[in-house]
Amino acid sequence: MTTLRDTAVQGTAIRDTAVRDTAIRPHPRRRILEVDALRGFALLGILLVNTLTMAGSYGLLGGRPPATADTVTLWLVDFLAQSKFYLLFSFLFGYSFTLQAASAERAGARFGPRTMRRLLGLFVLGALHVVFLYIGDILTTYALLGLILFAARRATPEGAYRAALWVWGVFGSLLLLLGVLGTLAGPDDEATQAAVATEAAELTAAYRGGFTDVVGANLGQLPFAVLALFTMSGFVVAAFLLGLSAGKRQWLTRVGRVALRRILVAGLCVGVPAAAFSASGVAGPLSPRWELLAGMTGVVVAPALSAAYVAGLLLWFGTPSGARAAGVLAPAGRMALTNYLTQSLLMALIFTGYGLGLYGRVGVAVPVCIALVLYAAQLALSGLLMRRYRLGPVEWVLRAFTHLRERPRQVNER
Repeated sequence: MTTLRDTAVQGTAIRDTAVRDTAIRPHPRRRILEVDALRGFALLGILLVNTLTMAGSYGLLGGRPPATADTVTLWLVDFLAQSKFYLLFSFLFGYSFTLQAASAERAGARFGPRTMRRLLGLFVLGALHVVFLYIGDILTTYALLGLILFAARRATPEGAYRAALWVWGVFGSLLLLLGVLGTLAGPDDEATQAAVATEAAELTAAYRGGFTDVVGANLGQLPFAVLALFTMSGFVVAAFLLGLSAGKRQWLTRVGRVALRRILVAGLCVGVPAAAFSASGVAGPLSPRWELLAGMTGVVVAPALSAAYVAGLLLWFGTPSGARAAGVLAPAGRMALTNYLTQSLLMALIFTGYGLGLYGRVGVAVPVCIALVLYAAQLALSGLLMRRYRLGPVEWVLRAFTHLRERPRQVNER
């Protein structure tokens, strides 16, 4: 016969189970190939965009490229990659957050302290990255905005999804309003254009200088990096929350092909026109008057094309050729942090003054070709390393710091 005490104990157990299920659903112990493969693919888009910035290419320091090959290359990079791949990385960051939570639960470790150490480690790596290599770092952004993700860890999948839509809507509306106002105001006056040209010349001289000049230029660009953080923070948080919602549902391994086809078609229908408008404002043929509005439109609608990339790749991964491609991409995704920092190091050695000093000298097409060669080399090297090791070198350091002095949680601890 069931007693009142037994009923209370059962009710407590049911409630605790519901809380755990709301926080994070359990995941299998094995790595999820789709997550690693998508992350490996995202490395390509990140590399293409970052390379043009680190190379001082035309269109990113003011002005447009005069050569046809450079114009076409810049148009394609903006159309295919600009603002799309950091969102994909952000989505996967949120998704992986649920995997890390499940791992901590299996290990009996406190998830809060483990997450704080991980975010601190990312922030330190990002700060070093900003100062010595590349001002456009994303790691510090993830470390800071990851606090929001941690605060939302107990949200339901539906709640996280709705919050993501609200954040995207608010920030998107503000950016579109800014773009409209900039278009109505017309092109900058001659004094502003002259100031931009002077600043670009000073930046070029610094990045062609020695090590201290490059570091000084990076430090001088920090206010713009902070402004960029505020500009993109809403979209990063929205992607975090979407990834959190998807991770709680284990969406990447459970979504059906019919749903993926719907996402693919909808993403292409919305994302392609917006991306074409954005690229036409940056590289032409639209006049410079439309550049701000086109760029803001590209940022706001970029999630549509990012979603199409995810859906299309997942559909492809389900085919024999796609499965082979996923097997090539996944090792690079497993050591994505190492590859990301390595990309910046090598590009700095090629384009800044403490390397070959090619900053601002080689247009757009040449840096893109260099980036493609580097990405192919990273895919090959990652495959070799991941056959022998479980983690990349930077991942190993971050993991060691994350698990530093970790004490297994007792059974009766909450």
